[in-house]
Amino acid sequence: MAAPLLHLIAGARPNFMKLAPLVRALRADGRLDWRLIHTGQHHDAAMSGVFFDELGLPPPDVSLDCHGGGHARLTAAILQGYEPHLLADRPAACVVVGDVDSTLACALAARKLGVRVAHVEAGLRSGDMTMPEEINRRATDAIADWLFTTEPSAAAHLRREGHPDTRIVEVGHVMVDNLLFQLDRLEAGDAPARAAEAAALAALDAAGARHAIAGRFGVVTLHRPSNVDEPAQLAALMAALGTLAGRLPLLFPVHPRTRDRLAALGLAPTPGLHLLPPLPYRPFLALWRRAALVLTDSGGLQEETTALGIPCLTVRDNTERPVTVDLGTNRIAGTDAARVLALAGQRLDELDAAGPDTAPVRRPPLWDGRSAARIVERLATDLLR
Repeated sequence: MAAPLLHLIAGARPNFMKLAPLVRALRADGRLDWRLIHTGQHHDAAMSGVFFDELGLPPPDVSLDCHGGGHARLTAAILQGYEPHLLADRPAACVVVGDVDSTLACALAARKLGVRVAHVEAGLRSGDMTMPEEINRRATDAIADWLFTTEPSAAAHLRREGHPDTRIVEVGHVMVDNLLFQLDRLEAGDAPARAAEAAALAALDAAGARHAIAGRFGVVTLHRPSNVDEPAQLAALMAALGTLAGRLPLLFPVHPRTRDRLAALGLAPTPGLHLLPPLPYRPFLALWRRAALVLTDSGGLQEETTALGIPCLTVRDNTERPVTVDLGTNRIAGTDAARVLALAGQRLDELDAAGPDTAPVRRPPLWDGRSAARIVERLATDLLR
């Protein structure tokens, strides 16, 4: 009897990092078959291709090559492109992760053909319906058969929305699985680890920023439309970062979307603010794991900094990951540039007063590197009944 087949859906950069632990867990378990479907939502090598190599993912079994255009066009293209593969394979389940357009599109295509849907990272809510990701995650949860949650607030949201407990499975976070796995590789100092460190240093050299890591430094990432699409907002944030860089050198790997906006506005970095190209996962981890402070609008980086105990300021007005504030090192700074600068200065003052931090890292429940194994165990148990 053939093993039940899963379709694993990858679309955007964070998806790859979440699927890598699932692939490792599926290989270790051996009871389920699987195919990797790459929608192409992130299609350039800097944002996707390199991740397959460094995360240990095999080449995709299917590449839909759907990218570009607005949300409607992209979602429609993925729906159209994925459906024939569902009809040909008839998988036992479609596994989607996160909250990008690929997540919703593939979940919709599968459910309409009677294929069960598992949503990894279900139940996260920001309450901000202007965010496309909020719409995607709510709609995906509404049709999913398995709702795998990362933190207690996610399960609570799902219950309030009427989802039965039989569908809600609290498993922890596969992103943290991947982080701990990759961190172990870096600490081991093997050939891939040395290559990651070398790539990080090469990016610093190209930006003239190697001296920045000789002492305390910060890391910045910005890509959300609310921060980079409005010229006045982006200019204000760049000015605030420039001021902060006078006290704390900042390394800023620039998302292609953000770089385009900076170029259009003619905004150049001030001394101490170093713009880097997008970095593959391991070289980026090799940088930010040593940071004194991270400023970001990335959901994943809020969680990863919490897992390693690194102070983080989230440049958003809300977060769908409140556990990073309740139990972690994250603070919501909002999007007002003056407030971001003030909170960053306050955080640095606190670090100066505290001196070397010897307190143990406090991780949320189940953030122990075993989340993917729990997911595979539940899927195999249900699908092999």
